[in-house]
Amino acid sequence: MNTRGSRTLPTVEDTEALGRELAEELQPGDLVILDGPLGAGKTALTRGIAAGLGVIGRVSSPTFIIARQHRASADPGSIALVHVDAYRLGGDLDELDALDLDTDLHDAVVVVEWGLGVAEHLADRHLRVQLRREPDSDIRTAEWEWLSAT
Repeated sequence: MNTRGSRTLPTVEDTEALGRELAEELQPGDLVILDGPLGAGKTALTRGIAAGLGVIGRVSSPTFIIARQHRASADPGSIALVHVDAYRLGGDLDELDALDLDTDLHDAVVVVEWGLGVAEHLADRHLRVQLRREPDSDIRTAEWEWLSAT
């Protein structure tokens, strides 16, 4: 997988498959920031990332609890995942910092939905994934790239 790319995602399964591909390049300590409107596929992409990392348990949107931790399986190479939904934080950096995610960054991959402009400070670099949904369609597009914190 390149440091940047784009893809059309006609189905939810395609979105999850992209997540699995992205996961092949992720290591403990990596931060992934997902951006896009409601229904763009952020949680579907996270499900794919989780499958690619080999985590235990079902992945669903953490909207009402803000963050979910998913343990790594016993399989070699499995990596834990912390899945955060920053939407309800409303850009409040203090609330995000209160989640103590920088501690998790050493041992897990952290995926932050609605994290653009909020979570970049958590790591020296992050994978930004912009998801879009075509109007009146199930077709989505994804653009991703690794960015350094500035």
